[in-house]
Amino acid sequence: MLDARQLDALAAVIEHGGFGPAAKALSLTLAAVSLRIKALEDQMGQRLLVRGKSVRATAAGQALLAHVKQVRMMETDLLSGLQGGGASGAGRRWQSLSVAINADSVASWFLPGVAPVLQRHRLLLDIVIDDQDHTLDALKSGEVMGCVTTLAQAMRGCVAEPLGVMRYRCVASPAVVQRCRTPAGAISPHKLLAQPAIIFNRKDALQDDFLEQHFGLRQPRYPRHFAPAVDAFEVAIAQGMGWGMVPEQTLAHRQDLEELLPGATVDVVLYWQHWAHESPSAQRLTAAVKAAALAHLAPMAVA
Repeated sequence: MLDARQLDALAAVIEHGGFGPAAKALSLTLAAVSLRIKALEDQMGQRLLVRGKSVRATAAGQALLAHVKQVRMMETDLLSGLQGGGASGAGRRWQSLSVAINADSVASWFLPGVAPVLQRHRLLLDIVIDDQDHTLDALKSGEVMGCVTTLAQAMRGCVAEPLGVMRYRCVASPAVVQRCRTPAGAISPHKLLAQPAIIFNRKDALQDDFLEQHFGLRQPRYPRHFAPAVDAFEVAIAQGMGWGMVPEQTLAHRQDLEELLPGATVDVVLYWQHWAHESPSAQRLTAAVKAAALAHLAPMAVA
């Protein structure tokens, strides 16, 4: 049998990033937290944490953290039902769910789609923002219960459900678009690469994908601005600082942005990966995510 106090100590150390902050959060001494972790590691027969300047979980520690989060969610659902909260309503306890989402999805379809369900069932979101190619790392670590990802292969103990296609278009301000044109009016790759690109962060490869798919250029050199916030990213493009890739949904609401190659897209296929065994609250969120994607994303191509 796993000791609940030891598991709480492990979760606190991982979630707060160290033994000191965990001890403060649990109202325990540093020694008490250390003893609980040591006892749990002795019982499991392996290291659960990698100690250093920053504390991180081993694979076994990540698995136990996921277990703790699942148990907490199930306990909250159970208590709410026993205390008369039911599936929804004011009597239900607020339940927190951790998810990893790419910034474009959060802004364009995820939050607008799930907001009614969150309010109806008193669900709280703890959102980890990362590139869609890297959100699965948070699910692997046990940090979140679900993620929007480009990876179709389900992780062990998880389910990967297709959501749809996030379609991106290459845009810039009218002045920048004009600087990229030849005298005949076509877009010149040479002139485009002379202009800075606006990139969300260093994990963002959409610009490179666009250049390869539509100009046959593999990882060319070009100047880059980094703007890791959706509003700042769009403002930078609109202000003429450079060109960038925006979701199709965004372009529909921006009259100050112009496509460089009308009709040319980069399509990103998205999946919702989540624990195979979900609490009722997590199941409601999964259903809401799938419904939101169906309403806002382009359908996947049929093989």
